[in-house]
Amino acid sequence: MKRRTPPKAPPGDLGFGAVVANQSRYRLLNHDGSFNVRRHGLPWRASLSVFHSLVGLTWTQFLAIVVTFYLAVNALFALGYVALGPQALNGPVSSGMGPRFEQAFFFSVQSFSTVGYGHITPVGRAANSLVTIEAIVGMISIALVTGLVFARFSRPVARIFFSEKAVVGSLSGIKALKFRIANLRKNQIIELQAKVIFSRLQTTPGSERPRRVFFDLPLERRKVTFFPLSWTIVHPIDEESPLHGLDEQGCLAADVEILVLLTGTDETFSQTVHARSSYKGEEIAWGAEFVGVFRDPTDGGPLSIDMHRLGEIKRSERLDTAA
Repeated sequence: MKRRTPPKAPPGDLGFGAVVANQSRYRLLNHDGSFNVRRHGLPWRASLSVFHSLVGLTWTQFLAIVVTFYLAVNALFALGYVALGPQALNGPVSSGMGPRFEQAFFFSVQSFSTVGYGHITPVGRAANSLVTIEAIVGMISIALVTGLVFARFSRPVARIFFSEKAVVGSLSGIKALKFRIANLRKNQIIELQAKVIFSRLQTTPGSERPRRVFFDLPLERRKVTFFPLSWTIVHPIDEESPLHGLDEQGCLAADVEILVLLTGTDETFSQTVHARSSYKGEEIAWGAEFVGVFRDPTDGGPLSIDMHRLGEIKRSERLDTAA
């Protein structure tokens, strides 16, 4: 029986593997830096990472989960106090299920947060036992939420603006691929480095169908020491460039995707931060240039840029004359 040869990784493979790189028609890297790969078959416990999930959420999502958890836990304990009967809590007399639940809910809030105003007190072993359990749950919950909030504040995250489109325009008489980035935070990123990978489907010798190949794109400048304003990252399209001879239709036919990885040091935390994104073939504007973003200093003021114009492009008349 002839042994089947496993598929080889595509040239310059970045870790996606031959199957994903060759068969998937989806983008490999989303705009937000996440990967377009799903994992199935693992037990839910093995793939569950509550800490990483909560730390990675947006602040709106995180606060919504915390508030929902807080209300749900207090409602659950309130139902427990109501189930113990009207004599379980000693305080202002409440009749009816609605007022009794409201009384029990606010007593639970006071016990959970250890405020304890003293207007309502538990009566009996069962009620006091439930208060003991709630006090333990409250202390653990507050400690966990405090740790998560600290982890979220202390985790350095680069918030980099990537222009919505990359452009192919003119640079010193030749074509050049360009895209623009800027730091959206007030923190300073130093020693920022850019790595740009060009990927496309290409028929290789010995293969029956096109395979995805990867090329490291040489850049006009691969690193900036300071990053106070914006940076237009440029790849000259010369005869050795993998984009040489390609046009807009060729990029779409080859399912082109340009992967971008930024690495720098957050000056505030002195820690390495990363940002990544990608551009598909339909997100490349041919014969275009970015508009100027610098504002002329007035009255000798500091140099500034217009953040609203970072992603704006205009048609270029010089592309046709570029080599």
